Amino acid sequence: MDGEIDQLERGLLVEQEEAVIYRASFEETEDNLVKYETARWVLYSLLLLLAWGIGLIMLIYLPLRRYIVRKDIRSRKLCLTPNAIVYKVTKPVPFPCFGDLKKEKYVLLPSVADIVVEQGYLQSLCGVHSIRIENVGVRRSPSDDLQIQGIADALDFRKVVLTRLSNLRSEAFSRQTSVVDATSNLRIGHVDDTLNLRIGHSGAASMSSSRSIRHDSLSHSGDLAVLQKLEEVGSSVKRVQNLIEEHHLQTSEHAA
Repeated sequence: MDGEIDQLERGLLVEQEEAVIYRASFEETEDNLVKYETARWVLYSLLLLLAWGIGLIMLIYLPLRRYIVRKDIRSRKLCLTPNAIVYKVTKPVPFPCFGDLKKEKYVLLPSVADIVVEQGYLQSLCGVHSIRIENVGVRRSPSDDLQIQGIADALDFRKVVLTRLSNLRSEAFSRQTSVVDATSNLRIGHVDDTLNLRIGHSGAASMSSSRSIRHDSLSHSGDLAVLQKLEEVGSSVKRVQNLIEEHHLQTSEHAA
């Protein structure tokens, strides 16, 4: 599974190799790096010569070692693409008649924590710089990071990589901000719709209640008017009865 992922990432990165943002150079420091590697080889040879005598074989091997180092330097390619750091080198085996070893390393920019420019004492004497690409995540030993020696413009390469990394992080932050804003706008719109719906229900309820109150008041006033009419009719009937009774009394008195 990891192999398939690596192949997929490599395929995506190969498609972007034409869009190279920056290409590092090793030509200016070729002689200095050969001098540095020769000095290291001689020092190790002398130490081993005093210890076991193996250093004599290493001194005899020195011309071949210089040839291998020079061919190694000339084959190095280090460039920055929009999304990764690409490093390629073709390194001869200790005996060149057996062929070469090809090495390709792709470091995705989001996984880069920092570019460290280093220069030891012997490197400073020979005018050689080295860079170390630190990865994001769990802190590992420096030997696990990608280390490249002999780059001519180490400080410029570090500046370009960190600038590109800062731009990528700014773009990612702006995308996250836009997504958050869109989500918040959707939530606010949903809340507004809910409030409007609730206000509409409450308005309808208040209107219906006011209408019912008005209807009740109108019906109550109508009942009062009917009662008043009935009372007037009752009083009129009583007057008529009284008049009839008085008329009957007068009639009976005249007859007597």
